[in-house]
Amino acid sequence: MLLSAKEIRDRIRAENLVIEPFREASIQPASYDLSIKKGVCIPSKAMRLVASLERVEMPFDLAGIIRTRSSYARKGLILGGGIVDPGFRGNLTLCLTNMSDEEIVLEHGEQAVQMLFLLVRSPAETYEGRYQDSEGVVGSRLKYSH
Repeated sequence: MLLSAKEIRDRIRAENLVIEPFREASIQPASYDLSIKKGVCIPSKAMRLVASLERVEMPFDLAGIIRTRSSYARKGLILGGGIVDPGFRGNLTLCLTNMSDEEIVLEHGEQAVQMLFLLVRSPAETYEGRYQDSEGVVGSRLKYSH
């Protein structure tokens, strides 16, 4: 089940979902628009890691899906990754790739991605991984084996 704007607001008020800083204007009918923490220029056919301005704390019964806002997707911006697990806390590191032939400039505070909230039925496991309590941009923490 996808949460509506009313359900997102209710959870924020009840402190069952944390988005800081929270802006009422960022709530959409079935999502929340996330902002870019620091301005960035993404050259054509290049990828940049960008931190969300917002810090989120996901409750145990919600997962988030993050995706590029459609106006930016139409410019050629795509987002890699996209699941925010139940129990995750921290800033989100957004893997943004410019597939267009021109550079894309994102200013501080620009709302380039959106998060949809999905109810997790019978939650039993929560996120306790390497990115818990992330601050700012966090690169890959994969351990490669040869």
